[in-house]
Amino acid sequence: MDSAEIPRRGARILVIDDEVAMLDVIEESLRNEGFETRRASNGRDGFELMLESPFDLVITDVLMPEQDGLQTIRELLTIFPGLKILAMSGGLDMRGKDLLTISGMLGAAGCLRKPFGRDALLKAVGDLLDAR
Repeated sequence: MDSAEIPRRGARILVIDDEVAMLDVIEESLRNEGFETRRASNGRDGFELMLESPFDLVITDVLMPEQDGLQTIRELLTIFPGLKILAMSGGLDMRGKDLLTISGMLGAAGCLRKPFGRDALLKAVGDLLDAR
């Protein structure tokens, strides 16, 4: 994706995932496009960061320890109803339901199925920030 196509350079994005490698890749991709990022390794820590200083977009994994992405989405949208949230997951819940479908039902504005590439990430981020 051409950098000129990326909207809202400088937008603040919070990335929540329990996998350090995933955090590193996402943050590097976003920072290279001019976005400001912060990271959290679980939903509880991400929620606290959001309360300290709100972000324009939250990207959250769904399956995480301590506080999963589904609970994080519910809590964030209760306090910040207009917040754009991008959920990411490669899994199903214990009953075989698609976690991304559930995330959308809870209010996530976009979803990315893992594994995804840099272009898919930047397109999803751009679409959500453009929609503000």
